Amino acid sequence: MNATMITKTTSVNRRRLRNLVNKSDNRICADCGAPDPRWASSNIGVFICLKCCDVHRSLGTHISKVLSVTLDEWSNEQIDAMSEVGGNSAANAIYEAYIPEGFSKPGPDAGIEERKRFIRSKYELQEFMKSSLRISTGKSSPSFKSIFSSKFMDSFRIRPTDDEDGKVEFIGLLKVTVVKGTNLAIRDMMTSDPYVVLTLGQQTIQTAVIPSNLNPVWDEDLMLSVPNNYGPLKLEVYDHDMFSADDIMGEAQIDIQPLISAAMAYGDPEMFGNMQIGKWLKTDDNALIEDSIINIIDGKVKQDVQLKLQNVECGELHLEVEWLPLDQ
Repeated sequence: MNATMITKTTSVNRRRLRNLVNKSDNRICADCGAPDPRWASSNIGVFICLKCCDVHRSLGTHISKVLSVTLDEWSNEQIDAMSEVGGNSAANAIYEAYIPEGFSKPGPDAGIEERKRFIRSKYELQEFMKSSLRISTGKSSPSFKSIFSSKFMDSFRIRPTDDEDGKVEFIGLLKVTVVKGTNLAIRDMMTSDPYVVLTLGQQTIQTAVIPSNLNPVWDEDLMLSVPNNYGPLKLEVYDHDMFSADDIMGEAQIDIQPLISAAMAYGDPEMFGNMQIGKWLKTDDNALIEDSIINIIDGKVKQDVQLKLQNVECGELHLEVEWLPLDQ
């Protein structure tokens, strides 16, 4: 009977872990952006790639407790802790809240020294965290659970009055719904396995891969923090390849300034009925198929975006973008 209970619990844990791994922001390494991470720091709450995993191990278990997603057994407590953090994007909103100008994250192909420098600064020295959230990393493991339960939303509430020269300040969140693609480019024999990558500042997040489909429907929500000195939202579509580098299937940029300006001008959208409050105009210099209208819909500021992918033979993408102020 005991053996049966243990097997059942392990099966449930595996399913819960698999669900966490399949979240869109957990499909890329929290530290370098490499795809399909298969390792995790169970006490920090992030999924990481093999190369970054080696650096985490070198920090010691008092800072990062590394487990394999596929090879190690996970306890209920470890999975609960990972769930409470909320995924790589939520963790990075804490640990990368203040990345100094000129200090960039390592990429998937970065060397070991560059990874060590960044990961040690991020977790051991906590150089990129808001100062009020920094915790002591003594001989025992730090209580990351307390950070994310009581201080997580406070970490977003960063105002220009904070005395953090040369560091990133966040003003809100973007909820981007990747709706669908139409007539995407062929990159395999007869079809493609497309997925979408969004980049804003130093944040990168991607959708699921839709196998063998040139007209994929994702309907997938992705969340990004908006820095005070934001630029365009960059979008890339790739064809997933099992045995070689993924092929580009087009790109575009989204100017989020009209959305944010309109949202801030109207303040609390719940005070208004459904109405148009702004517009991003189609020009020869952008990828819009038609003017992109900004509306208040059911108390939310939303924008419908239809894009013609650039630097590719064909392909269109439909997105819905929603502005979320920090006080929500």
